[in-house]
Amino acid sequence: MIHQMKLQNDPFQMIKKGQKTIEMRLYDEKRKLVQVGDEISFTNMESGETLLTKVKNLYIYPSFQELYQNFDPKVLGYEDGEEAHPEDMEQYYPKAKIKKYGVVGIEVETIQGEYKS
Repeated sequence: MIHQMKLQNDPFQMIKKGQKTIEMRLYDEKRKLVQVGDEISFTNMESGETLLTKVKNLYIYPSFQELYQNFDPKVLGYEDGEEAHPEDMEQYYPKAKIKKYGVVGIEVETIQGEYKS
């Protein structure tokens, strides 16, 4: 199964380069459909470029705080020396939704750099 997800330019480029290997999302109904072995097509919200990835693993937690505690900030998309704060994710997801659904770290690997759907 191929899932479609949108990404801001910076995390898109980091996944493309293999620097960011875990995409963090709300574990809502849409993300509960994602299984290990599935593919995710990420679309760059700035350029429209697409990137095909394969799901290697899923890490489910009740909060971003717990997810952050279990991973090196670099695999989550932070640069060397950059402070990693779980609160950073609140710009995308309200606290009430995080509490309701929990969160998922989707470990991905790039299948190919670009494809047209």
